[in-house]
Order: sequence, then C-alpha cells, then structure tokens
Amino acid sequence: MNRRQLLIASVTILTIFVTGAVASYRALFSEIALLSVELAPARIEVMAGSSLSRVAMELGEAGYLPSPAIFKLWARLHGVENSIQTGEYELHLGITPVQLLDKIVRGESVQYRITLVEGWTFQQALDAIWSAKNIHNSLDESSLAEIAQRMNLDYENPEGMLYPDTYFYTKGTLDIDLLLRANERLNTLLNAAWKARLGALPYANAYEALTMASIIEKESARNSERGLIAAVFVGRLDLGMRLQSDPTTIYGMGDRYAGNIRRADLLQETPYNTYRIDGLPPTPIALSGEASIEAALNPAASDYLYFVAKGDGSHQFSRNLEEHNAAVREYQLGSNN
Repeated sequence: MNRRQLLIASVTILTIFVTGAVASYRALFSEIALLSVELAPARIEVMAGSSLSRVAMELGEAGYLPSPAIFKLWARLHGVENSIQTGEYELHLGITPVQLLDKIVRGESVQYRITLVEGWTFQQALDAIWSAKNIHNSLDESSLAEIAQRMNLDYENPEGMLYPDTYFYTKGTLDIDLLLRANERLNTLLNAAWKARLGALPYANAYEALTMASIIEKESARNSERGLIAAVFVGRLDLGMRLQSDPTTIYGMGDRYAGNIRRADLLQETPYNTYRIDGLPPTPIALSGEASIEAALNPAASDYLYFVAKGDGSHQFSRNLEEHNAAVREYQLGSNN
C-alpha cells in the first residue's frame, strides 16, 4: 500500500470513528430503543455494589444503550460516575440515556405503597406487610414479643404501636423498616398530642391515652362522635365506673369471637373484658388514627355516661341509666321485634 492509499485508508477509518462517536453521542439524547406501548414501562434494577460500568454493560446487553462506553464517558465527564444509587428504575416511553442516568444518580427509584388501616390489629398490619409486593420478610418466624424487642418498644405486646397511614417503599425494603417508620410516625403524633392536651385527664401517661384512643377507634368510625365517646369513657374513669366496652371484650376473646358476644362472654374474666375489670385494659386494642388520639386527649365537654348503637353507624348518647335503657329498647331490642 503506497502513501496515498495509506492516507485515504486512515482518513476513512477516522471518518468512520468520528461518525460513530457522533452518532453514539447523539443517541444519549435520543429515546431509548426497544421501548413500546406494549412493553413500557420497562424496569431495570441497580443492585447494591454495582458500578457504573456494570450498569452500562447490562443496559447495553438489554439493547437500551447503543454505546455503553459513551454512556460511561458522559457520566465521568459530569462527575457522577460514582454517584449511582441502588434501586429499581422505570424506563418510560421517551426517556433518553442521559435522563435515565440522571434518574439513577438522583435515586428516583420505583415506589410501592402499602396502607395500614385505622382499627386494624398489629397482626393484621403485619400480615398486610408480609403479603405486600417486594417487601423482604425478616420477621416471619418471630413472636410478637420478639418483634416488639426489634422495634425497641418498652412493651412486650406491640399492639397499637403503629400509625395507620399509606407508606411508600422501594423493592427489597425490610418489614422491620416499615414497622419502625410507622412506629416513629405514631410516636411523633402521640407525643405532640400528649404535650398539647387540655385539662386533667385520667391517664398516667401517653401510652394509656393511646389505649383509650384505640377503644374510641373501634367504637365508632364517625369523626363527629369520637369526642363524645371519649367524654363517656373519661367520665366513667373519673367516677370509677367500668368502661363496659364491647370492642375490648372482643379483643380479649381472640379466636373465640365468632361474630357476636354472649352473656357468658361478658362474664368471662380476661385482662381486656372491661365489663369485669376496672379502668383501662393493659394495652391498646387496635391502630389508632389521629382523630381518635385527639379525641382521647381532648374529649368533648359532656356529661354523657352511656351510648348505644342506633344501627346506622351512629350512636344515641345518654346521661343516666334510665335514658340509656330507653335507648336500648328503642334501637336494639326494638329492632329484633
């Protein structure tokens, strides 16, 4: 090959290289290939300990990057080569490699959601977490006492120690991490409400207030009634009357509860049968929402001491036993005639 031919070959190779490099550079700002309406959104996962080189290689093998080398060079030039974050990332229609890199650097990973419902027991909340998608179960062989210890609680029974709300999480989140988040939310709200409470209340501490809130939560789903229900129970505690709350009795029955309470159940002595014990039960009986916590610590100004379900989700409140018995006859005994 003479000098002229060598020069031509060199220029040709350089032209091909530059053209390819320019095309690869432009591809950084073009929509990623292989995404379609049927397939989108595709997802990739950046595993813990993955380097940018590994991520770029996997994206290239999947057909999402025409040039992993240019992708890595871009990241290096912008100082983010070592800033990628673990997680699961969505490749929506129209996304470019540069946008995907930015998403991985920011840690904008796919979020899942789980809702813990007001009035659930701790076990119900735990079952929901364990059955939720992409949560890693690390506690499924632990007793409730062991879980309470893992949560750093002061009580062996973790009942009621979660705040019912919707929580977002990423793939691989541990069940204990969700429990700790829900407990932290509860503590923040409960402590603030405890400090802001009005007047003298028959609770030794915030935990007893939470126990009361859980009873209120189970007694009525109507926010408009919670303050009055709180007033009834606080009034009873002040007078030394028993709470006589069906939900506490049902909780104490456990698996024996089959949908209704018999007279024999009311006579059964359990730590939660407030027809048989004085004062509050030893623990909360359910997850308490903010409205119930506020009601427990700020009961309505009322001299009601009784209430009975009216059959429509609301209650009839009474000041004395005579009024209460009349309400029972009207709303409960009368409905069975």
